[in-house]
Amino acid sequence: MRLLATSLFFCALALAQPLPPAAKKSFLDKSTLEAYVRHLFVWPAQIAVTVSDPKPSSVDGLLEMSVTGSMGGASQVSNFYVSKSGEKVIQGVSFDVKENPFKANIDGLKTTFAPGYGTTGAPVVVVIFSDFQCPHCKDEAKMIRANLTQTFSKEVRAYFKDFPLEQIHNWAKPAAIAGRCVFREDQAKFWDFHDWVFDTQEKLTLETFRAKLEGFLTEKKIAALPVLQCFDSKATEADITKSYAEGRALEVSSTPTLFVNGRKLAGNVSWPQLKQIIEYEIEYQKTAKNAGENCGCELTLPSVLPK
Repeated sequence: MRLLATSLFFCALALAQPLPPAAKKSFLDKSTLEAYVRHLFVWPAQIAVTVSDPKPSSVDGLLEMSVTGSMGGASQVSNFYVSKSGEKVIQGVSFDVKENPFKANIDGLKTTFAPGYGTTGAPVVVVIFSDFQCPHCKDEAKMIRANLTQTFSKEVRAYFKDFPLEQIHNWAKPAAIAGRCVFREDQAKFWDFHDWVFDTQEKLTLETFRAKLEGFLTEKKIAALPVLQCFDSKATEADITKSYAEGRALEVSSTPTLFVNGRKLAGNVSWPQLKQIIEYEIEYQKTAKNAGENCGCELTLPSVLPK
C-alpha cells in the first residue's frame, strides 16, 4: 500500500508540473514558410519549392525571403517581407520613391552584344526574350517587326534575347546557337536569320535544320563555312546559356516575354497595347530620364564585333 501511495504521489506531482511551451511558429523558419505558401497557392507535392535565407530588405524593420516553385520547365518566384519576430508576412514588391519602379529589371537587362535594331540612344528600349520554335513567339515577332520602327522611327531600340525552352522544343537551342553564329559573322544579317526562322518555323525540324540553314546562308550570301563551323562546334552555346540565365534572374518563365523600359509583359501583347505603352514611356522619359538607352542604368562597353 505504501508503494502504491508513493507511486500515486509522484504521478500527481508529475501531472501538476506545467507542460513545456509549444514551439513558436515563425515565418523565418523555411519549412513553415514553405508549408504556408503551398497552402496559399494550392501547390501539390509535385511542385518543388525552394525558400531563400532571410536577408535584410529595403523596408525598415522587415526581412526579405523569396519562395520559388518549379515543375518541369516552369517556375514561379514570389517575394515575401517578414517581420523580425517572424509572426507576420507581406507578399509583394517594395518601391523607392526616388527610383524608377522598374529599376531592378532595367539593371538586370544586359543588352551589350545582343542583336538589336532601331535608334541607338533611344528613350525607349524593348527587350524580347524569345524561342525560335515557339508559335506564340512567331506571332509576336511578326507583329513587332511589322510595326515597331515603322511607327517609332527614332524613339525605340529593340534587342533580342534567346530563351529556348528545351523541355518542349527540341530544335530551339540549335536555332539559337545558329542565330548567334550568324550574328558573329554579320550583325545585320542576324535579323534576316530571325525572320527566316519564324517564316519557315513549321517546316523546320531537328533533323533538317542544318541543311535548311545552309540553304539560307547561300540565299542571303552569308559566308557559309565559318557559320556552319561555328554551329557544328556549338561555339556560341555559352552566349545562349548566359542569355537564358539572365532571363531566369528576371523571373522569365515563358515566351515571349517583353520588357519595355523594364516593364515586364509576359505572353502575347497586341500592337495597340504595346504602342500605347511605348507612347506613354516616350512622354514620361522627356522629364524622368530614368530609362531607355541613356539612363545610365547599365555600363555598355563598345562592341568588338564587326559592323
